[in-house]
Amino acid sequence: MSIIDTSRPQPTLEQLKETLSQLVPVLRDKAAWADENRRLHDESIQALADAGIFKLRMPARYGGYEADTRTLVDVSIALGRADGALAWTVSTYWIASWIVGLFPDVAQDEVFTTPDVRVCGAVSPSGVVVPVEGGYVLNGSWHFVSGAWHANWQELATILLRPDEEPQPVIVAVPMSSLEIVDDWHTSGMSGSGSVTTVAKDVFIPATHIIPMEAAIRPNGVSELNADRPMWRSPTILAGSAATVGMLVGMAKAAYDAFMERIPGRPIRYTDYEHQAEAPITHIQVGTAYMKIEQAEYHAYHAAALVDAKAASGEPWTIAERARVRADEGWATKLAKEAVDLLASASGGSSIYRHEPIQRIVRDIQAISVHPMFSPDSNTETFGRVLCGLEPNTMFI
Repeated sequence: MSIIDTSRPQPTLEQLKETLSQLVPVLRDKAAWADENRRLHDESIQALADAGIFKLRMPARYGGYEADTRTLVDVSIALGRADGALAWTVSTYWIASWIVGLFPDVAQDEVFTTPDVRVCGAVSPSGVVVPVEGGYVLNGSWHFVSGAWHANWQELATILLRPDEEPQPVIVAVPMSSLEIVDDWHTSGMSGSGSVTTVAKDVFIPATHIIPMEAAIRPNGVSELNADRPMWRSPTILAGSAATVGMLVGMAKAAYDAFMERIPGRPIRYTDYEHQAEAPITHIQVGTAYMKIEQAEYHAYHAAALVDAKAASGEPWTIAERARVRADEGWATKLAKEAVDLLASASGGSSIYRHEPIQRIVRDIQAISVHPMFSPDSNTETFGRVLCGLEPNTMFI
């Protein structure tokens, strides 16, 4: 069944990308406000909705694009160039929408018929859900819920408790109107993501709005209409990795842009260099940063190409392929952060003023780099273990 709103013409992906290129300066102008106010600006959300950005990981029957991973990397690079916190938040909406696509179709009918729906997520199990007549009751709290302020729904991981049975990790879909938001997001980086805590108190969950966690991790969803769609053939952690890795490249490109905008006529204090651009050390710094950004971009697109190829073919994933996607994400993170740190160290004392974008980029990319999904060391270790013939020491692969 098609539930597309035919009164709103559906732009092509190329038209969407062109619109986004025009939006980047507008979104960048709101980045400082988001950082200061600890959430994205309403105008940024509306601009992204109007451009169709939130539909990239929605089923086509609801007007979504079911975009491939290469497109997600393209778009997230552009968004990261505007504002890392915004790019991260949009990426988490993509991931959560993708997970809802694994739910029963009747649940999707309820979630995706909301115009320009935004789904936030929490994948670390917390709280409990217990069976009652007609469904379940949910209680608990979930931290680091990026984009909760502007979301319509939340998919969240919790523990199903039943008499005489082992506790079971599950994922449920809950309307934001049923949850409370705790405004506790006071951080040194990614402030604009608004990654607050959400709380459920005796929230009723219909039986159609819950799936086993292993159904999402494999994935092995219960949707009949999405079962044969290429977009849902990827393991969840790899779909998530590929959806987010581009933003790091975009953030590094933003740091490069900010550095090059400041360099004309700028001296190197306490030296005889009246123009920083004339100093050999600057040439080395700029050249090295540029090459690291290009290397990070390679890893982002390499991961996307593998995910897209496997989705198109439907061939089973090997453990080595899964670990390689995680390694690509880790190395993109490592190289992008090194480029940002290098450019920041060459930007001088005046770059620490709050109105200078590079100080925010430094804080944001540091916050991202300590996220367990992006950790260069952990991801490289996992890949190395597999190359050495050992089992990966994580289920997130």
